[in-house]
Amino acid sequence: MRIPAPNLWPVARTGQRLLLQARRREARLDNHRMVYLERGKPGPDRPTVVLIHGFAAMKENWGFWLQRLPRHWHLLVPDLPGLGESEYKADASYSYEAQALRMRDWLASLPTRNIHLAGSSMGGAIAAVLAHKLDPAPRSVTLLNSAGIPEHPDADPDVPFESDRDSLLIPQDWKGVYRMFNSVGSGRPTVSGMAMTGLLGPDLLQRTDALRHIFGDMLTDALAPARYLGTTTPPLQVQWGDRDVITPTRCVNWFATATPHAEVHVFRGVGHLPMLESPARSAAVLQDFVQRHSQ
Repeated sequence: MRIPAPNLWPVARTGQRLLLQARRREARLDNHRMVYLERGKPGPDRPTVVLIHGFAAMKENWGFWLQRLPRHWHLLVPDLPGLGESEYKADASYSYEAQALRMRDWLASLPTRNIHLAGSSMGGAIAAVLAHKLDPAPRSVTLLNSAGIPEHPDADPDVPFESDRDSLLIPQDWKGVYRMFNSVGSGRPTVSGMAMTGLLGPDLLQRTDALRHIFGDMLTDALAPARYLGTTTPPLQVQWGDRDVITPTRCVNWFATATPHAEVHVFRGVGHLPMLESPARSAAVLQDFVQRHSQ
């Protein structure tokens, strides 16, 4: 039985946005209303960095990075269609390809060609596909514990893929919410995990049907990034936590053969979400990479 609880997340979300001095924007994409945060303005002398969140997450996951990334950068932080404040459609597709095409159409309208992509988990898989859909290509791509990366170097990306992660990532009750937020990180209970349980639980428990739909669409082409990532991929950075229980650290080995040019950073003692668990280290690594590829 679900215990009624007040949904304080909309108030907290607004407070975070004001503290970060970001503007709330809306766009129409493929019959979806998409909400995103924007800070700064595009320009020839500054990078436009697009931060793409993961499954069952939202744009606010990047809050710690927004505190640390340069104020003069142009930052775009969307709620992916189907998640966060953005609109969900029961008859839409939310595969990596479909989401990447929506992001492509959105970014094509921007007056900048200095685009850098960064994606976490599901957002990493979308960023990997999107990097090969944009014209011109992005200046750089950063994947944080990305979904869609084979656990074994000889995996066939076209073979149907099964996953049991839905039992962890789609909570059915408060016990499931607690388990999710205290497992997705380093796998141990944390103060932040307990706080997020209380803050985000009411919102998540209202999204069960949408999350099942989106998760199922992800699995229809679960290893799509593996078909795109290769020697023609734009400058690539990989960030990974070595205690990840969602996308195992052995996935990192796949990049050595598929994208030998990739710059790889494995953070010790970090789980699935480096931008939340180790924001100072992960943001500094991203900042250095973007600066080197913005010239």
